[in-house]
Amino acid sequence: MSTNKLSEPTDAFLVNEYISGSEIALEKLINRHKLRIFNFIKSKVLDRDTAEDIFQDTFIKVIKTLKSGVYNEEGKFLPWVMRISHNLVIDFFRKNKRIPTIENNDEYDVFKFISDTTPNVEMTLFQDQIISDLQKLVQELPEDQKEVLVMRLYRDMSFKEIAENTNVSINTALGRMRYAIINLRKLVDENQIILE
Repeated sequence: MSTNKLSEPTDAFLVNEYISGSEIALEKLINRHKLRIFNFIKSKVLDRDTAEDIFQDTFIKVIKTLKSGVYNEEGKFLPWVMRISHNLVIDFFRKNKRIPTIENNDEYDVFKFISDTTPNVEMTLFQDQIISDLQKLVQELPEDQKEVLVMRLYRDMSFKEIAENTNVSINTALGRMRYAIINLRKLVDENQIILE
């Protein structure tokens, strides 16, 4: 990289510098983003001490990931760190039993929380973000699976209607839905999205 980058290095540059052994690069990254990340956490947990703990845990996880060599969010450092802090906030609420856990015995459990009408302040805080995350993941599914899943879950169509609309048998529509759910669960795990 050219030397003029050193005056205002990008996040990606600092990440690479840290991975190469520069502790100062990590310090710059933390200083650059700490206010935004800390304020985000504090706005959710409403307690400074808890927010500081989660902030520290966030960067412990960041450091472990960077040092392990599995970081692959080139150019997207801040959104990645925000996602980690978001997930740790949800962990905090779950451990303190402030968000209802979701049972895993329903094949559509990935979407069960959307129709949960139980009043819950913390769930409301995260529901929009989780729905947004899921909608992005749905777009990554193969076209035939995405089509069936959208018809079933977003348009509330029966499998008979789906089969007629897509010119396939009911069994094929059911199979596509099953694979869509399996693949969506994999994407949820890979993207570290916590639904409970």
